[in-house]
Amino acid sequence: MDHPFWRKQTKDSPLFPDLLWSRPENRQLAGKILIIGGNAHGFAAPAEAYQTALASGVGLTRVLLPLAVKGVVGKLLDTIDYAPNTPSGSFAKSALAEWLDHAAWADGVLLAGDFGRNSETAIVLESFLRKYSGQVTVGKDTVDYCLGFADGLVQRENTLLALTMADLQKLFKNTKQPVAITFDMDLIRLAQALHDFSTKTKTALLLKHLDHFVLAYQGKIITTDAPSDLEEAWRVSTAAKAAVWWLQNPSKTLEAVATSLL
Repeated sequence: MDHPFWRKQTKDSPLFPDLLWSRPENRQLAGKILIIGGNAHGFAAPAEAYQTALASGVGLTRVLLPLAVKGVVGKLLDTIDYAPNTPSGSFAKSALAEWLDHAAWADGVLLAGDFGRNSETAIVLESFLRKYSGQVTVGKDTVDYCLGFADGLVQRENTLLALTMADLQKLFKNTKQPVAITFDMDLIRLAQALHDFSTKTKTALLLKHLDHFVLAYQGKIITTDAPSDLEEAWRVSTAAKAAVWWLQNPSKTLEAVATSLL
C-alpha cells in the first residue's frame, strides 16, 4: 500500500517532466561545479565525476586535487587546481582556504571521494561543511568521514548525501534514531524510516536499495527504478548527475535530484 509521502517514478513516467524539457541550452547559463577529491594513491572518483558532470550538461567545471598528484595527473583533466597536502598525500588542514575560495566561484560543490584515510582531511571536510553555506553533494568515502559529526551534518541545509545502506545504518546509529536500518528492510519500511528521519533533518538523502534509487527530503520519498546492470561504484556518477541537475534548479532540490536519476 502506498503512503501519501511516497511517490514512484519510471523513465516512462517521470514525476517532473517540465524539468526534462527546460534545461539550459547556453553553456554560460548551465552552472558551475567544483569537484573536490583524490589523494596521492588515487583520484579515480574526481576524474569520473568530472567526466560525468560534463556529460550531464554542466556549464563550467573545476577540479581541486591535492598537490601531491600534480606530477601524475599532468594533462589528463582540464581546469585542475591544487591545494596543500599532508606528507601522506591527502588534503592538509591548510587546504581549507583554497576549498572555500574555489567554492565561492561555484554554484555547487561535489565532494567526490577518494580522500584517503587521514585525520587532517577529516578536519578539512568538517570545517568546510561548517563554514560554507552553499550546495554540497557528498559522495563515496566522503560520507564515512562525515559520520563523526553526524548530528551537525544532518542539520546542514543545501546538502545531498549519496549513501550506501551501510552508510545509512551508521548515520541512523550516530544520530540516535529510534529505528535501526537493516539490509533486509523492504522498501515500505525503509520509506517510512526515511520519511520520519527527513521530517526532522535538513539534508537530502539518496541511496540504492533493492534495485531502486530512494530519495528522501523534507519528509517526502521518491523511488526510481535503478538499472539492473548498474555498477557497484554507482555513487560517483549518480552523485555527479544529481549535483549538476540540482545546481541548475537550486530551488527544486527534490525535483531536480529525482529527475537526474532518469
